[in-house]
Amino acid sequence: MSRADSTPRIASLVPSLTELVIALGLAPRLVARTGFCVHPAEVVKSIAKVGGTKDVNLDKLRRLAPTHVLLNVDENRLDTVQALRSWPVDERPELIVTHPLTPSDNLVLIDQMLGAFGHLDGVPQRAQALRAAFEHELAATVPQRHAEQRVLYLIWRDPWMTVARDTYISRMLALVNWHTLPDTAGGAQGAARYPVLRGDETWLGDVQQVLLSSEPYAFAEQDFGAARALCPYARVRIVDGELISWYGPRAAAGLRYLRTLAA
Repeated sequence: MSRADSTPRIASLVPSLTELVIALGLAPRLVARTGFCVHPAEVVKSIAKVGGTKDVNLDKLRRLAPTHVLLNVDENRLDTVQALRSWPVDERPELIVTHPLTPSDNLVLIDQMLGAFGHLDGVPQRAQALRAAFEHELAATVPQRHAEQRVLYLIWRDPWMTVARDTYISRMLALVNWHTLPDTAGGAQGAARYPVLRGDETWLGDVQQVLLSSEPYAFAEQDFGAARALCPYARVRIVDGELISWYGPRAAAGLRYLRTLAA
């Protein structure tokens, strides 16, 4: 029997996956999380922290002896994955690598969790409830019901950073007929998925709305002036970055939130 077939000891290095694992009833199996895994607060406060998503304390993680480690292509570094794969065979965890690129990939995530933990009591039933809730909201989110908008979704300042069209965030926004600028694809992985702006791009004058995400950069009203200088003809507003960018159990609420924003 492999370590992965024994009683799971799960380490989640992705905030939204931590929330997903807990929603599946697996909180007692979580032995490690990053400092950015903050939801649900009352549950995660008792789970050991092993650094951040991009600076994982591998020595501490190894001492916690996980059988499964949850990762994401955008959130975690390749060298973290390579280091985990180099652990001795008798200590090496099963790596569950995720890469949702579209809202419907939330269903793929659920299937990945079922593949690893579906044999545990209650997990299939909770997974089905999550699936049904998401499918209901997805069916209710129809782009043609909303006015088309050209939006700039900002995730960072100094430098300004945004999202490419082939990211999960951009495709969530497209479900309410909001199309991110620049009209560019970033590829399967790498920095091009989150472009840095110079501030003099000609298309900035075409932006109708600037969406300042509440995370990872904590945008606030004092950033409105700089955002208006960037896109002088656009409406500027702060949006809930967790609801728009977190996949997993928050995705259904995220779709409801976007429909409200676009109404």
